[in-house]
Amino acid sequence: MSDLIISVSGLRGIVGTSLTPEVAVRFVAAFASKLPAGPIIVARDGRGSGRMLKQAIIASLTACGRDCLDADVAATPTVGVLVGERNAAGAVQISASHNPPPYNGIKLFGPDGRVLDAVRGASIRDAYFAGEAAWCAFDQIGSATLEADPHSAHLDKVLATVNVDAIAKAKHRVLLDSNHGAGGLLGKRLLEALGCEAVIVGDEPDGNFAHVPEPTAENLTEIAAQVRKHQCSVGFCQDPDADRLALVDGEGRYIGEEYTLALCIKHAMSHAATRGSIVINGATSGMSERLAAAADVESFRSSVGEANVADMMIATQAKYGGEGNGGPIDPRVGYVRDSFVGMAQVLDLMTATGQSLAELADGLPKLHIHKSKAEVSAEKLPELFEALIALHDDASASTGDGLRLAWADKWLLVRGSNTEPIVRLIAEAETEAEAKSLCDTAAAKLAEIQ
Repeated sequence: MSDLIISVSGLRGIVGTSLTPEVAVRFVAAFASKLPAGPIIVARDGRGSGRMLKQAIIASLTACGRDCLDADVAATPTVGVLVGERNAAGAVQISASHNPPPYNGIKLFGPDGRVLDAVRGASIRDAYFAGEAAWCAFDQIGSATLEADPHSAHLDKVLATVNVDAIAKAKHRVLLDSNHGAGGLLGKRLLEALGCEAVIVGDEPDGNFAHVPEPTAENLTEIAAQVRKHQCSVGFCQDPDADRLALVDGEGRYIGEEYTLALCIKHAMSHAATRGSIVINGATSGMSERLAAAADVESFRSSVGEANVADMMIATQAKYGGEGNGGPIDPRVGYVRDSFVGMAQVLDLMTATGQSLAELADGLPKLHIHKSKAEVSAEKLPELFEALIALHDDASASTGDGLRLAWADKWLLVRGSNTEPIVRLIAEAETEAEAKSLCDTAAAKLAEIQ
């Protein structure tokens, strides 16, 4: 992980070694060379290195003759909304998501306010490697303008998806853990607008993470204890750039990220305006599929990745979608994973049903996901896939994104990593033992062909 990792949606690396100001300057210069006319939004997630990288990136973009709108600290979904509001040509979000403090990264948005898809992202990556840039003359240098309030448009869009008055009357007591990332700035305003009594933790966006930034159960034990201590009805836990949301119930039980999307799907299925087809990725829990089926609407599975989910949502005109890492996507707000959408809509669901978060979570379809990984060389993957298809000839097989084997009540996904010589094994079934058995069987088959 010490090397620079470049994907179709951007890059990430360790600041000062693989990710230097020079790399950032060259990368966004290549980005600018492929964009239409218009200003470019630049924002960051609160990490200590973000301010330095922002200065380098703005300098590079203005040196390419582009005007920049400096949103400073803003969540990733906020950046997507802002692109549309300012009629921008694109955006640069400086964030390493859930990676530890030494890391930072660059995520790129197109003029549609979405994270770049594979085709557009590949063209930027190729331009970077080719050293493409459009440096301008001294009298064509762009300008940089500070955005006075980058959050208000996003706030309004999120509020429009829920019954604000009803939520306010319920007077929910909630805890928000932004873990010193970008989420606290808008998160506090959202909870205030919803009339919540909020306990705010880690709202200062200084990048001094109070716990490991990925919002998993093991990283949120102290936060879960605080939810219980402060007698909150729900704990909302964001990752540093606030596109993912994990949930903790009033007893301090980690509900998790998969349940965030499932509860948002349940919310969507309960309203005529949003009751329609959904899109989730191949590694997301089937809870959402079952909720859609119960509402008599169709569900689709895309390849893993936010851009792939958004692509399929647009192609199928889906009403809702997202990924099981805590990232709901509501097209009424934008085609970006959005923790604020999750917060507002979970509160709306609790209010409308009169049920606690624990009751809502316990009422969802009971499914269990198991994840493991094994070392494998890329050239062995086709042989592994063929062996697994032959072994599970009663399953429906698809190979668009690794190998996915699906039955009526379970599934197995086997995907080679894009950055490491490993294969990721993910399975879901109605029992933990059965899900684990699917992964173990795949690992055993891999051992046979190695």
